[in-house]
Amino acid sequence: MNKDRVNGMIDEVAGSAKRKAGELTDNPKLQVKGIVQQAKSKVENALGHAKEAVRDATDGAGVHCDARVNLELKNATTGAQRSGSK
Repeated sequence: MNKDRVNGMIDEVAGSAKRKAGELTDNPKLQVKGIVQQAKSKVENALGHAKEAVRDATDGAGVHCDARVNLELKNATTGAQRSGSK
């Protein structure tokens, strides 16, 4: 479980509590804040699931990135070649 999913769970619980408190106290503003926080939790949870899926897919695929660059430089006057890295 990653940070986004944990935050989503926290927002779900807090939003639900706010929504219920708004219902009990007949406070529509608090109800709306709770509903919005619950919606935010769903987005965070979905983002967390997506990140985990990408991580799992790349871990299992053995993806490797090689950033080395080889340059072949030719000296125009002598015709000699040199190898070097940048």
